[in-house]
Amino acid sequence: MQREPLFNLPAVIVALLGVLAFIHGVREWVLTQDQDIHVLIDFAFIPARYDSSPVVGGVVPGGTGAAIWSFVTYSFLHGSWMHLGINAVWLMAFGTPVARRFGTMRFLAFWVVTAAAGAAMHLLTNAGSVAPMIGASASISGAMAASMRFAFQRGGPLGGMWRRGSDDDAYRVPALPLSGVLSDARVLLFVGVWFGINIIFGLWSSPVLGGEDQLVAWQAHIGGFLAGLLLFSWFDPVRHDIQPREDIALH
Repeated sequence: MQREPLFNLPAVIVALLGVLAFIHGVREWVLTQDQDIHVLIDFAFIPARYDSSPVVGGVVPGGTGAAIWSFVTYSFLHGSWMHLGINAVWLMAFGTPVARRFGTMRFLAFWVVTAAAGAAMHLLTNAGSVAPMIGASASISGAMAASMRFAFQRGGPLGGMWRRGSDDDAYRVPALPLSGVLSDARVLLFVGVWFGINIIFGLWSSPVLGGEDQLVAWQAHIGGFLAGLLLFSWFDPVRHDIQPREDIALH
């Protein structure tokens, strides 16, 4: 009998985990503190780049290039091994079904778009901030939202008693229409809990609850989540007009 591997992850997820770990390892063990600061300046997302008035001297280092690529490159940097580890767990859990459905190139494009959406939301709500934002949470939040469009569908990965066929078939079920998100109790529960947790994080990281410098970029999470939910069809290769096959009754 053939045994399933302990971690059956798509190649793109394994590659991303490797890249994230490699980048953080270089920052931790190879670069000096000054060199790492330059990495953050050049590749983290810093809202003050787009409003230089609060910056001493009126200029944020990094130049025009950093103002463009940092909308995505921040998602490859992490604050600690714990930060990276938590994001890695969520990436494996929610990135895996989305990567299996989208394929490698579509998933990478999805990562870029959701990261940029998270950065844009962070910029809108933190204009002028000089604090660098780093972490893959916006793209992972986007994967969480995208998975909700098909995971609970009949025959999908979380379809319960309705699941039939092979594992590959579970990632090819027709997606839930955007309008259907508002009528599926399981999806609404997930979305409600997710937004509630992020609001709590936002309050906890505010001066009201003594968060001080321990800030969570929860606005970026929301930006990535909304992009993953609303833009899912841009990346989905599965035809949405195919109806799931009814269960065959045995007489």
